[in-house]
Amino acid sequence: MQAVIMAGGMGSRLLSITNDEIPKPMASIAGKPILQWQIERLRENNITSIVIVIGHLGHKIREFFQDGTNFGVSISYIEEMTPLGTAGALSLLPPFLSRKTFLLIFGDVLFDIDLWRMIKFHRKNKAIATLFVHPNSHPYDSDLVVCDSDGRVKCFDSKHNIRDYWYHNCVNAGLYIMESRICSFIPANTKVDLEKQLLTELINNHESIFAYNSPEYIKDVGTVERIVRAGEELQNGFISSRNLMRTQKAIFLDRDGTINQKNGLIYREDQFELESSAIQAVQLINQSGYLAIVVTNQPVVARGLCRIEDVNFIHKKMETLLGQAGAFLDAVLFCPHHPDKGYPEENSDYKVNCHCRKPDTGMLEDCAKRYNIDMSKSWMVGDTTVDIQTGINAGTHTALVLTGDAGKDRKYDVTAELTGSDLLEVVNMILKEGN
Repeated sequence: MQAVIMAGGMGSRLLSITNDEIPKPMASIAGKPILQWQIERLRENNITSIVIVIGHLGHKIREFFQDGTNFGVSISYIEEMTPLGTAGALSLLPPFLSRKTFLLIFGDVLFDIDLWRMIKFHRKNKAIATLFVHPNSHPYDSDLVVCDSDGRVKCFDSKHNIRDYWYHNCVNAGLYIMESRICSFIPANTKVDLEKQLLTELINNHESIFAYNSPEYIKDVGTVERIVRAGEELQNGFISSRNLMRTQKAIFLDRDGTINQKNGLIYREDQFELESSAIQAVQLINQSGYLAIVVTNQPVVARGLCRIEDVNFIHKKMETLLGQAGAFLDAVLFCPHHPDKGYPEENSDYKVNCHCRKPDTGMLEDCAKRYNIDMSKSWMVGDTTVDIQTGINAGTHTALVLTGDAGKDRKYDVTAELTGSDLLEVVNMILKEGN
């Protein structure tokens, strides 16, 4: 595997740091240039062959890194004589590529991820390009990636669109795995936008473009405020702790009665309203180092009240409302099944016994495998004894909220480790516990 770093930007948003004396990727975070942090992460993933595309003040990058020997890597350089946009320089790559697959990184992105998980996903899907995507705290002013249920990219939703609709919080993070043949789609010496032109054209031509969704740390640090914040997160260990090579901990959240108000069987988006404390509670989880993951039984599908697509639409509303207030969920999983038959409109395809319906643990186990979660350090939070039994079955800690059913369903004779008036109080109690 080779890596290509696009380091030719002007960096106008960082002029107070660079003074136009160094290029943007040489701006310092916690005592090192952004580029050095990137190169060190690549080397940790055994990626040591690197091509850096330079432009404005690019000689400063050459002088600092030279051939890469002092940093344990081998570096070649491509110089853009005129700016070629976010993808135009890829037409210059073929003579520098010794492998069929390469990693593409933008020079103002700070990351610490298990790259080989992403590479495995890319190869499994036989993609020509795979985008690293994740939810963020400001989807309302971000370009969004629209995918199908398998992760295949359908289109891009520009941040300039008037979004009078619900949407999934799925943001392109600025790191890609690509097959070298992608370079043949780019005309020489032509300014090309990677997302709006190249990838969109490939999607329209039915090429396989996939999105790899991960909660690991990857952020654009192209502003002074983001550099300051990233410096703090580097020094307190938050960034490295999110790498999926390290075990994670999660707060698994029930949906109805926990995040949103209990309103019977919710099968239309107008029935969905957040609990008053939900936004602040999820924000605290986002800042804590825990993953925020919703696991919910939705028998409305088996009952024939709605379709899978309708539940997904309700979840778009949930993600949009949270995102508008700066909160996000790392994953949302639901079980559409129900074992009992005899309802008038029921959908027989979903009237089955399954491993995913709580209190069974299939949804939690899927997340544990996907995100390397240590159940013994994680929590299951909900408003019913079903949720508490689920946590016990999965080996997590358990917490009951006194919203929704408030544990009065009495389906199981179990007691939660913690009980709080609402989700916010419970999250504060969990964080105070410090497990």
